[in-house]
Amino acid sequence: MYLVVFRNRKQAGIDAAAYSADAQAMEDLARVQPGFRSFKSYLADDGEVIALSEWDSEDAALAWRKQADHARVQSRGRADYYQSYTLFAGTPSRIHHFERSEA
Repeated sequence: MYLVVFRNRKQAGIDAAAYSADAQAMEDLARVQPGFRSFKSYLADDGEVIALSEWDSEDAALAWRKQADHARVQSRGRADYYQSYTLFAGTPSRIHHFERSEA
């Protein structure tokens, strides 16, 4: 598994409808890319967003980064939407999982 963590803050006064449409289009497109596993996004109380995507491999995640429509929307994000962002990507060194079984 390869994990991408995208932490971001939006600029004040962005076109929220345009951002929402772009975000949904990119999520829909990511879901049909080879190697895609999952995507979730979380909004913190202070306005920061954390988006997590899981991929089968680093190659799959890099292919997504270079996908033409995604690259175009990334550029728009830097120009029109984001005040700042940080991206963390890599293979987790440890994974722990717990799931309660229903008895």
